[in-house]
Amino acid sequence: MKTILITGATGFLGTHLVEQLRESEPDARLRLMSRGASTARCSEQIESVAGDVTDSEQVHAAVEGVDEIYHLAGVVERQAANPRFLYDVHVEGTRHVCEAACRHGVKRVVLASSSGTVAVGREPLTRNEQSGYATEVVARWPYYLSKIFAEKLAVRYCEGRGLPLVVVNPSLLLGPGDFRESSTKDMRLFLEGQIQATPSGGLNLVDVRDAAAGMREAMKRGRVGERYLLGGPNWTFREWMDRVEALSSVRAPLLSPSLGAALVLANIARRTLPLIGRQFKLDNESIRMSALFWYCDSTKARTELGFETRDPMDTLRDTIDDLCRRHPELTH
Repeated sequence: MKTILITGATGFLGTHLVEQLRESEPDARLRLMSRGASTARCSEQIESVAGDVTDSEQVHAAVEGVDEIYHLAGVVERQAANPRFLYDVHVEGTRHVCEAACRHGVKRVVLASSSGTVAVGREPLTRNEQSGYATEVVARWPYYLSKIFAEKLAVRYCEGRGLPLVVVNPSLLLGPGDFRESSTKDMRLFLEGQIQATPSGGLNLVDVRDAAAGMREAMKRGRVGERYLLGGPNWTFREWMDRVEALSSVRAPLLSPSLGAALVLANIARRTLPLIGRQFKLDNESIRMSALFWYCDSTKARTELGFETRDPMDTLRDTIDDLCRRHPELTH
């Protein structure tokens, strides 16, 4: 029986990947590694392992006897409060997984990175796998820097030690099941009426279920040493908000300030709204990120992996419905 290890199995992408693997790999044993308790019910097919990727010994124990690894473990954090923690999880965690995979002769590793390692810029240009790392653009955000470092490290294991590695780079994940709201927080803030201005940048989004399917295809068909961007439509934030407005009862903001003006207005709102019993929840780093263009081209994944994406309006609708089920106070 083939054994597949999934790190970060309790995360947004991880839970969808596990559900798909349960159906697509009925004869495989799934070993789920996570720091917290897994919600998947253990069975002959499912084995839950408590472990932290920052602990080398725990990683080696989890990898022993494994044929394939999906390495998804990570922490989504826009603030720069604890860069060392992000480095430990993403870079050292990836080092431990790669080292253990080499030692135990794992047949294939798929690393989940982010489209933000390469597909982001100050101009509305669409970037692909050949675009260089966006180190200068994301220099103030340890999350993206640590993802860049982790990718580079994994590729070195591939080139230097023959690790059979494939990297996938999903864009903004939307869809149902983001219980930690690591990816759908901005959607919730919009539905709460917290976003009162239209950012000047643009985004790319992909349904989490399609990204999980893309990861499975990368395991089967991806070329060793290659990167695959997994994304959907490229929209300005105005286009995104107009579409969310059409699916909800929340009006898109009319104001479109510059980045500098948006930061000033946000700081004013943080000081004044508590005086009337309200809070302003949007942080400055999110505002800065929204002034960039996170556009990507997934032609390579579509051509080589058969990557497919559903209608993005269905993704938005399912995301809104899921958030409203968990937050009944939200307007819909």
